[in-house]
Amino acid sequence: MKKEVRRMKESQLLKGVLEGCVLEIISKKAIYGYELIQSLKEMGFDKIVAGTIYPLLQKLEKQGIIHGEMRPSPDGPDRKYFSLSDAGKERLGEFWDQWQELVTKVERIKKEGEEW
Repeated sequence: MKKEVRRMKESQLLKGVLEGCVLEIISKKAIYGYELIQSLKEMGFDKIVAGTIYPLLQKLEKQGIIHGEMRPSPDGPDRKYFSLSDAGKERLGEFWDQWQELVTKVERIKKEGEEW
């Protein structure tokens, strides 16, 4: 399979789980947008761009899933740090429950497919 086609498929798969990944990272510590993007890249999501993450952060903040707080930066302008709200902790728990259910179903299909 060509690399560009594989990347497109990875991107499509990621769209469904990106919110959960972002919430999991934010659950570990308050983090600002650029730092979040760098964390995702360090974890192998090397094609993640700001144009994907910042709108997601805005949506989650508007929904009350995360809180944003401006803090001074030693390197320039203030930064907006994000942390999980109680609703965010609940949403993250739901994500992991749904993720496990999905993984179980996919693994079942793979296993049964091997028996066909």
